Amino acid sequence: MSSEKITVTVRLVRSFEHRNFKPVVYHDVNVNQSVKEFLSFLQNDTLKIIHQAHGAKTNDLVVSLDNDDQLILKETSTLKEAGVAHETEMAYFKKEDYETYKTNPVVIW
Repeated sequence: MSSEKITVTVRLVRSFEHRNFKPVVYHDVNVNQSVKEFLSFLQNDTLKIIHQAHGAKTNDLVVSLDNDDQLILKETSTLKEAGVAHETEMAYFKKEDYETYKTNPVVIW
């Protein structure tokens, strides 16, 4: 297995309603590791692609509520198979909080 290394940014989401997150940049990430392995590194929850280099960005400041079936990473895929490439930005969050927010996406300032 090749050890192709990339840089990714992960938004550690604390609150969808309050738009509270912290971006963390990870260098030298092996794109051929599984999503499950990367999640274990991050402490087991959900990853969703936010933005890829040279792609369109969402208007939502924390995470887009669209295309979950394509953008939420499946643990059985490698990062590469899931569409993660150099300079991809992802969100890391508690899936239960995300599902609650999706039912009533109100932002509190």
